[in-house]
Amino acid sequence: MARFNARASKTAGPVSPVTTTGRRARTHLGGKGRARDARSELFLLAVANFVSQQTHHESGTARDDRFATLVRKLAVEDPAWTAGLLRWLRGDGQMRTASLVGAAEYVKARLDAGATDGPTNRQVVDSVLRRADEPGEMLAYWTSTYGRNVPKPVKRGIADAAKRLYTGRNLLKYDTASKGYRFGDVLNLVHPTPDPDKPWQGALFQYALDRRHNPDTATPPASDRTLTAHRALMAVPAGERRAVVTGPGGAERLAAAGMTWEALAGWLQGPMDAAAWEAVIPSMGTMALVRNLRNFDEAGVSDEVAQQVAARIADPEEVARSRQFPFRYLAAYQHAPSLRWAYPLERALGHSLQNVPGLPGRTLVLVDRSGSMWSPLSDRSQLNRADAAAIFGTAVAMRAADADLIEFGTTSAPVAYRRGESVLKVLERFGSLGGTDTTEAVRRHYRGHDRVLIVTDEQAAHHHAGDPTEQVPARIPVYTWNLAGYRPGHGPSGSADRHTFGGLTDAAFRMVPLLEGGRDARWPWED
Repeated sequence: MARFNARASKTAGPVSPVTTTGRRARTHLGGKGRARDARSELFLLAVANFVSQQTHHESGTARDDRFATLVRKLAVEDPAWTAGLLRWLRGDGQMRTASLVGAAEYVKARLDAGATDGPTNRQVVDSVLRRADEPGEMLAYWTSTYGRNVPKPVKRGIADAAKRLYTGRNLLKYDTASKGYRFGDVLNLVHPTPDPDKPWQGALFQYALDRRHNPDTATPPASDRTLTAHRALMAVPAGERRAVVTGPGGAERLAAAGMTWEALAGWLQGPMDAAAWEAVIPSMGTMALVRNLRNFDEAGVSDEVAQQVAARIADPEEVARSRQFPFRYLAAYQHAPSLRWAYPLERALGHSLQNVPGLPGRTLVLVDRSGSMWSPLSDRSQLNRADAAAIFGTAVAMRAADADLIEFGTTSAPVAYRRGESVLKVLERFGSLGGTDTTEAVRRHYRGHDRVLIVTDEQAAHHHAGDPTEQVPARIPVYTWNLAGYRPGHGPSGSADRHTFGGLTDAAFRMVPLLEGGRDARWPWED
């Protein structure tokens, strides 16, 4: 009798990378769950892990230990995949500290194991250092964790990054007295050779060393216009500085000298009034503008300048260039006192969610608002996973052809919205709903939809029995978007129309059209 080659046989559906093993597991609350393979567990943890950040169910130390253990294991067993993850994590994944820690642990594991296959340790270190203060960050992490004996591959990777990243403007911005490892310290430890395509870099390196060890006599190279302009500005007597800033050409002079708004506040030795802000605003980055909206209002920045700020905040190219999480705009919206910022922040948030697809047919979107979702995203943020989930769930619903938007916890209920309405206004209608009964929410609200998308941390309690994905017919795709990176999942994933994504950007949604088009979805860095 034919077992497989029958007329009624069905080809397997498309697969996605985050995969469960089939082994049963328990959530942190004792609920039924599914174990994931090591690569899937590391990916979901990495894209949600703000290092040292405690969540509702895990301490910061426990999460960091689990992250490091997984990186060390896969660095030896699957080095090419792990190196790809770390490179992507720092780039499109937008997770700066996790990628840096991961690269250090990757190198340590491979040195300990004597492994030589796959990408080199030097390449992996270099790939995660994208900002000029990060060579010092890498040294600080390594020496605080493993001591002052820094291996050659780490030094060489840091040296490669220093050659790419060290410029006069970056030196002014990042080489500050608050850093444990200044630019000069990094140069002393890793000894980079100046880039032959940058004839000015040798003099810059020498100035960074002098600035660190002989600050009173250090003289910037005459070939660097930014450094010489900055030196001239610093020589202006304290009593004349405000007049220089607010007078003709003040904004241009600040920009030419690489003066940041933080440095300007100290240099003026007085309050940042409207004139001071208006002089430095043209040279500020987009996210610096977003973080200072309250300060602009309190100082009384003019409407004309405010309009210029609003235009930059809402510009799609500026949003893309800033590479910020969508919830950064939510934080600004919640804390900016003036209504003049509401519309540009709404537009910026929309631009930051540009990869959310317009799904055809009927979609059921369920947003987890249970107690475990209210952990802050990081120690430096007042925002939480519950609001991040609501942002993404609302964006999916509003882009879809026909969607039901549901919040759930112990209970569940529809959330009203209108097409074209402000995502930030819809967010205000979400509440806090206690425990996590995902299964009942799916059972109650699924009504023949073409797909189900659940934005959650997957942590149901033991008394909420059942796999939530089993409440949906097997032929209907169920997409889980995990925002916390806990170990067990609430259902199977990876194939058979059951898929899990992760992270705090909209990049995961690129997989949905692929899967629904019958194509396999790969890891993001393998596309």
